[in-house]
Amino acid sequence: MVLLEFSIAPLEKGASVSEYVARSLNIIHASDLDYRLHAMGTIVEGDLDQVLDVLRQCMEAMSSDCDRITCTAKMDFRRGYSGRLATKVESVEAKLGKDLKTL
Repeated sequence: MVLLEFSIAPLEKGASVSEYVARSLNIIHASDLDYRLHAMGTIVEGDLDQVLDVLRQCMEAMSSDCDRITCTAKMDFRRGYSGRLATKVESVEAKLGKDLKTL
């Protein structure tokens, strides 16, 4: 399974891009993949082809009316493990012995 964290936004649409973030979140939500939105991006968990397809769809949707887009992406592949959106955080919380502020 892969965790894909990415942030995608148009460059020429002004200071607030939440309208475009919402457009991407509709695609991510419709994918039925597990995901977490956070203040600086979104993390999606799935097979490599699934997460890359979601990213591709977000790029295509945004490019429909945006001439310039910036995207940063980071992936973590770990064979044989799933549910890591939760378990990675739980592991750190267990080591600290307390709950942390998470989404």
